[in-house]
Amino acid sequence: MGVLYDYYRAANREAATVRPDLGRAGVRVLPGQPSFDGVDAKFIDPGVILGQLIGFIRGVPWSVDLVEMEEIYPPPEGAPTTEEEWDAMPEDSPYLDGPGIEELSASVRDALANVDDERLPELARQWAEIEEFSTWSADNGYLLSLIEAFVGLARRAKEEDQLLYCWICM
Repeated sequence: MGVLYDYYRAANREAATVRPDLGRAGVRVLPGQPSFDGVDAKFIDPGVILGQLIGFIRGVPWSVDLVEMEEIYPPPEGAPTTEEEWDAMPEDSPYLDGPGIEELSASVRDALANVDDERLPELARQWAEIEEFSTWSADNGYLLSLIEAFVGLARRAKEEDQLLYCWICM
């Protein structure tokens, strides 16, 4: 199994990092609490694959910094800084194997939220042609449904003045 990605919305960083060990797509984190509103995106990483979709939406070429994000879990301020500190980390440390949580910028949320629905089929066709999908038969129907899920999630996040987050399981 490779790296898996769930995208979700949350009111703030504290809410976004509750029970970081659990996936985010439809997972009920605490009894009596609502589940995360999220998208199980399997292998769609934020920087490259989602980044290319954002590039198509904006009409700009993909670049490594197109999707602005900030790592919020494990907390960067607690990360080991020396080789000795890395060597002393317990095997189950999230700094070694995750999970990780990235906060995506409002500009990424807004690019997805503001895209015109009429553009979605063309975006799915463009996205299906990226190199990362060349070894996988990227079906336009599946990609269109995934784009629709991302757009819906982003619109709900924008309506609630929330940001999007990416949960990464290694």
